[in-house]
Amino acid sequence: MASEVRAGTPAAGTTGVKGTQGRSVTGTRKRMAAAFLLPALVLLGALVVYPIGYSVHRSFFDKSGDFTGFGNYVTLFTDDTILTAIRNNAIWVVLAPTIATALGLIFAVLTERIRWGTAFKLLVFMPMAISMLAAGIIFRLVYEQDPERGALNAVWVGVHDSFAESSAFPKAHPGQESPLKPGGGGSFITRTTVAAGEPVALPLVGVPKEQMPGEAAPAEAAAAEPGKVTGTAWQDFTLGKGVGERNAPDASESGYPGITIEAVKDGKVVESTKAAADGTFELSAKAVGAQLRLPASNFREPYNGVDWLGPDKVLPFIGVNFVTLSVILAYVWMWAGFAMVLIAAGLAAIPRELLEAARVDGANEWQVFRRVTVPLLAPVLAVVLVTLMINVLKIFDLVFIIAPGDVRDDANVLALQLYNSFVDRDSGVASAIAVLLFLLVVPVMAFNVRRLRREVRR
Repeated sequence: MASEVRAGTPAAGTTGVKGTQGRSVTGTRKRMAAAFLLPALVLLGALVVYPIGYSVHRSFFDKSGDFTGFGNYVTLFTDDTILTAIRNNAIWVVLAPTIATALGLIFAVLTERIRWGTAFKLLVFMPMAISMLAAGIIFRLVYEQDPERGALNAVWVGVHDSFAESSAFPKAHPGQESPLKPGGGGSFITRTTVAAGEPVALPLVGVPKEQMPGEAAPAEAAAAEPGKVTGTAWQDFTLGKGVGERNAPDASESGYPGITIEAVKDGKVVESTKAAADGTFELSAKAVGAQLRLPASNFREPYNGVDWLGPDKVLPFIGVNFVTLSVILAYVWMWAGFAMVLIAAGLAAIPRELLEAARVDGANEWQVFRRVTVPLLAPVLAVVLVTLMINVLKIFDLVFIIAPGDVRDDANVLALQLYNSFVDRDSGVASAIAVLLFLLVVPVMAFNVRRLRREVRR
């Protein structure tokens, strides 16, 4: 009969292999599959599941091992140091992935059409080959406030001094029995008014000989000029030779070249001049009856740049301080290349016909980028953002190395606080922080898995 099945011929729906019972669709025995998976499952349980479970269990006990319930979790949201770490982690999650992804997108788009784009991408990606430890050491040196050691401040101070040169006499001030007195705001002014034909002495002390300007010449007493006001501004001290005659220039003392002298009447500057190399100066008849003032600009401290690793707020409205922003920039330096490479790969997969069609329809390059390129790159941008968000939630190395000890609490993050809690032998709070980090990562991972499944269904 037609319905009969010949011996040895598999019935419909069977695999064609003898003894298919107990086998999977592919013909592999389930027990054999389980045997191969068992080592991986054991490792997964020992290295992932057990630590998570133990951390959750330990988070309910205090540092002495006594059960405390949710006390450690209450500490997370009441302790100022941990709250700073949580706030900084939120700042990290918002700023670092966004800046790194934006830079990666810009680099990928701008280097797409240039001949040396590959070489540029290689240079941008190279920091990924450096460990966090090495990058932290590099940027700790880059951010040094001393311009002689810190590369960033060396450049910053050079640019600043090009527009606002620092004074050569930052430590200068009047000595004892000086005819000068403080004039407010860091300036100094004569105690009495000046008269024509009577040289004025403006003695100062406090500038080390090695810091005097190279053009400084031996101080000279100014000659009297009828109808004019003359005088000398000089360093009234000679190291190792006593004080000489006080408030009078000596041959062994140096003039203050370039120092500014102002004639002030009724609070208004009527005339100003600068001293010569030997400290002598001359004012016209306008200065007769005025007080002579040495303005505060003569004594401005040298500009030493920005305290990149200091606690000062750079974005006070969201609580971002310099040290946190500096560490974030170091992270971006490392990971912008990662974002650029992934985005460049996605950019290469975009059909050129779509871009050309948009240009033919009259769109300019900005419109093509905003309305065509970015929407088509949305899946890749999501991958980069999610990856970097997970990465920054666990940031530890850069903060630990770059932030100096006195401001480390201002740059604190959860992973660093977890380490500090273990150092303090408070494993209960440390476990609670670990659980909090796990709970923060889970939603991001769930979003990533859901997005990947959508991509597969497409």
